[in-house]
Amino acid sequence: MTQEFELIAKTFMGLEPVLAKELVQLGANNVEAGRRMVSFTGDKEMMYRANFQLHTAIRILKPIKRFQALSADDVYEGVKAVDWTDYLGLDKTFAVDSVVFSEEFRHSKFVAYKVKDAIVDQFREKTGQRPNISISNPDIRLHIHIADVAPGKSECTLCLDSSGESLHRRGYRQEAVEAPLNEVLAAGMILMTGWQGDTDFIDPMCGSGTLLIEAALIARNMAPGLFRKEFAFEKWPDFDADLFDEIYNDDSRERPFNHHIYGYDVDIKAVNTARINIKAAGLSNDITVAEQDFKDFQQPQEKSILVTNPPYGERISTPDLLGTYKMIGERLKHQFTGNDAWVLSYREECFDQIGLKPSIKIPLYNGSLECEFRKYQMFDGKMREFREEGGTVKTDEEKRQMAEKHRFKKEREFKKRLVEQEENEGADIRSFKFRSLERKEAREYRDSREKRDFRDSQGERDFRGNRDFRDSRGNRDRGERDFRGGKGGKDFRKDGRNYGRPDKGGRGFDRGGRGFDKGVKGGRFFGKNDNSSYHDDDED
Repeated sequence: MTQEFELIAKTFMGLEPVLAKELVQLGANNVEAGRRMVSFTGDKEMMYRANFQLHTAIRILKPIKRFQALSADDVYEGVKAVDWTDYLGLDKTFAVDSVVFSEEFRHSKFVAYKVKDAIVDQFREKTGQRPNISISNPDIRLHIHIADVAPGKSECTLCLDSSGESLHRRGYRQEAVEAPLNEVLAAGMILMTGWQGDTDFIDPMCGSGTLLIEAALIARNMAPGLFRKEFAFEKWPDFDADLFDEIYNDDSRERPFNHHIYGYDVDIKAVNTARINIKAAGLSNDITVAEQDFKDFQQPQEKSILVTNPPYGERISTPDLLGTYKMIGERLKHQFTGNDAWVLSYREECFDQIGLKPSIKIPLYNGSLECEFRKYQMFDGKMREFREEGGTVKTDEEKRQMAEKHRFKKEREFKKRLVEQEENEGADIRSFKFRSLERKEAREYRDSREKRDFRDSQGERDFRGNRDFRDSRGNRDRGERDFRGGKGGKDFRKDGRNYGRPDKGGRGFDRGGRGFDKGVKGGRFFGKNDNSSYHDDDED
């Protein structure tokens, strides 16, 4: 019997229940949702599958030590107590990410330096040498999380990062438009609707096609990790290549998709970008994209669901933002009857212009923007007549969620920027801390004194006291990568090794990368860089 251990899947605020459901369906044990994370237990196979198959996880962490700390020296000693030769060799490089929610530890970068110093000093004492640091492409990536558990006492959780690059970077994005939707957020939105490919799917403002591609992956139950170049666990000393090869080539969970996905956009550049990304994902047979203004949207011939992410007036706007939302409401009311529409937006005044009563409103963050994801159930006639005919406006689950939203909103204020943004982990995890206005002035005064004292003691080192730190991974380009393959079995090569099974047939992926397209016989190839780089508030 294989040994199980604790794992942590990180996600965006608001997607925790969706991720927890995914983990249960995957077969994980002891699944428990937290704040921007879901903890669970599993063996090595479960860790590999979580990275490869989850749609709404940002990264998978494996805790290796928990300890309490009162000071930076306690952190140093706690980290140094780990035998790092079990995880690192002198020929390996490493990097440290840190997230802190603590009054004592206010500088996340400083915490990362203390972890690094403890590891390096242990190797020097044992061997006289030290492993090197690599920010851009380390062999081992570590993560430390520090949170206050009592006044003056913090709990530290030290983890191995099994994912490496954020899991939202699927690998299929060849080009992007302005402010592209984060892939994890897009998948979470679709899963929230309950859609599993049982109807047509429409996004009338599709941009670079993220919602369309994620919908196709969900409809066919394809693993999002198919397009990835690598995962961090592949560099671990105990990596089981045969086990991962078996997982990678297992398509038994995939299913047929008998409907179709449609995307439209008024911008021809966005349409062309979406088409390129769809071809790179090999989903041309399932998705059709065309240039069309939402105002020209017509009633679909087949039963459909509409999910869209219109401009908010923040990163992307239109000449008449409120008029755009009024048009959306008019099109839905007259040209989408008998179907459900879901809209993600930020401004209350925009929702007001839609002029329709939502059946459910779900709080959801898009980057640092505090949005709502609203469902509109479109039907002919009056609501009373609709109910008399047996129609259901809210399911029991939707009623439960609506009852919970007020409790959720006590921790946040709709339509307002966050008072303070915590460190953003590689531009893919938003960590926010909410403080009372009464403490704000005192905090700023204390921060300025601590920063001044800290700089005086460190000399040339300058660790900034604010929490707008973003590590260098946030802007890193993946470099040259394409995917290759046609239909049939899966196959990838890395460093000369063949992980694919020749007996599976011809669905081949070269993980060094050539782009493949199921919809084109023999495959179409793309050699463009993956430009899915996201900054602090740059998610689709």
